[in-house]
Amino acid sequence: MNELAITVIGRDRPGIVADVAEVLARLGANLTDSTMTRLRGHFAMTLICVGPAAADVEAALAPLAADGQLLATVRAVTPDGESARTGEPYVMAVHGADRMGIVAAMTRVLADAGGNVTDLSTRLAGSLYVVVAEVDLPPGTAEKVAARLASTAADLGVDVTLRPADPDVL
Repeated sequence: MNELAITVIGRDRPGIVADVAEVLARLGANLTDSTMTRLRGHFAMTLICVGPAAADVEAALAPLAADGQLLATVRAVTPDGESARTGEPYVMAVHGADRMGIVAAMTRVLADAGGNVTDLSTRLAGSLYVVVAEVDLPPGTAEKVAARLASTAADLGVDVTLRPADPDVL
C-alpha cells in the first residue's frame, strides 16, 4: 500500500469534501489524517491516506479540478510510523492589532527553544489578529520560553499566553 499526501485548494463551494472523499473511497484509499478549513472564501484541505498509487489517485481527482476552480495535488510520502512524543504539549495564543511578522517572530521563539509547532491557525477579524498554535516544547523549557514569548509579544504590541495542553484522549 502507498501512503499519499493530498492537497485540494480553490474557491469554496458545498460538496468538495464529499466529492474528494467519494473519489478516494471508490479507489480503496483509507483516510488516516486530514484537516480542512475555509480561508476568506477559499477551501483548503490536506490529507494523508493509504491506498492506490499516486498516479491513480491523481487521475481520479482530475475531473474535480477540470473546471479550473480547484487544484488537487497528490504526492507519495514515506510513512514515518508512530513515534513517541518527545516534548511536552502546550498551547500558545497570541492576539492583538494586525501587523506584519507576528507569526514569524513568535514561531521563531518556539523554534529557537527546540519547540515544534504541531498545529497552527490564524484569523483576522477586523483589525484583531489571533494566532493559536499547539506546540511541543522540550521538557523543562516552558518557563523560559514563556518569558521569551512575552518579551517578543511586547515588542510587537500583542498579548501572548502559553499554557499546558491536555493530551488528546482517543
